Amino acid sequence: MPNKKLADRPLNLPSEKRMPLSTPQREARLAAHDAAMADNHDDYIDPVNNMFVMTAKSLADKGFCCDSGCRHCPYED
Repeated sequence: MPNKKLADRPLNLPSEKRMPLSTPQREARLAAHDAAMADNHDDYIDPVNNMFVMTAKSLADKGFCCDSGCRHCPYED
C-alpha cells in the first residue's frame, strides 16, 4: 500500500480536491459525516445521492491510504 501521512487538517474537514466548496449540498453532506463520527459510526449514507460513504476516522483507523479516491480520505493528497 502507498505510504502517505495523515493530512494536516481536522478529520471533519475533507480535502477541497475531494469535496470542493462548490459541491452540491456540501453542508448537508458534511453534517451527515459529522453526525456519523460523533456517533462513532464508520460510515454514513450520503443525504443527497444515498451512496455509502466511509468517515475520515474509519479511514484513518485503517492506517493507510488505499488510493480509492475516498471523499473523506484523511491522508495527504
